[in-house]
Amino acid sequence: MLIPHVVYPVQDQFCIRKGTVVYMNKMLRDKKAIALFMAPALILFTLVLFIPICQSVYYSFCEYDALTPPRFVGLKNYTKLIKDETMGIALKNSVFFMIFSIVSQLLFGLLLAGLLTNIKRGRNLFKNIYYLPCVLSSAALGLLWMFIFSPKLGINQILAMAGIEGPLWLMDTKGTIILPMWVIAFVALWQYVGQSMMLYMAQISGVSTSLYEASYIDGCTRAKTFRYITLPLLRPMMATAMSLNAIGSLKFFDLVFNMTEGGPNHKTEVLATHLYTQGFKFFKYGYASAIGVVLLILCLIVTFLINKFVKVDNYEM
Repeated sequence: MLIPHVVYPVQDQFCIRKGTVVYMNKMLRDKKAIALFMAPALILFTLVLFIPICQSVYYSFCEYDALTPPRFVGLKNYTKLIKDETMGIALKNSVFFMIFSIVSQLLFGLLLAGLLTNIKRGRNLFKNIYYLPCVLSSAALGLLWMFIFSPKLGINQILAMAGIEGPLWLMDTKGTIILPMWVIAFVALWQYVGQSMMLYMAQISGVSTSLYEASYIDGCTRAKTFRYITLPLLRPMMATAMSLNAIGSLKFFDLVFNMTEGGPNHKTEVLATHLYTQGFKFFKYGYASAIGVVLLILCLIVTFLINKFVKVDNYEM
């Protein structure tokens, strides 16, 4: 049975829209309705995030091995953190990894977004190629790159054919920031630059074409248009991408664990791998919780600083 399409008069359409607006305003003033809609998200947030965070903070002040009840020891775990040499190495590596990720993904993400936005043929193909590593398993990629940078396989085997002795990519311990950390940082850039690129491309696609047309009429080049129109309009997304990159790099675990397991001699430890080792290998859950609290505080501080110093202006587009 065919149902005829009913076209309401303009006056009736206005009444329907007005009635919908009135109903929505009435519902938004209803505190019970607001609480009902917010309840599932609040319950999930409380169970998955808030309660575990509170438990971790409590355990960080305790000596706890999961076999006996937690025993309160005050600031003992935090004083041990200060004296722990591996903790210092892990903190240094995590800060390096965070700075490298923020800067490199900002630059290369913007570059790729700008290049792909200006091409018409093959855009979706290249976009998928650059984004593909983001959806692949970090554990599998870690094992893949471990073989590629193996002393006798991969890159070194190719160099040996040319009579060149390759470096120990994942075992060299010379320098303030050792070679394995640079290698892991570049692999992480390769894997996640597509995510930053997609965020910037989404923001660029929302910019009105009339702005670009007006700039070209006024004689602006593509470089000046990108500098004076695209970049200012990208700042909100830049702040978001930088926050995501900072938090993601501080709690980075997969590639480091699968490529080096924190070695050699704990030189590639980051906060997440040190936390894993203390908690799940040595069963020092109180000490691991203290590392987790430090990691949480670092994430909050970095996010605050990014939102504080990355100026975001609102523009009408």
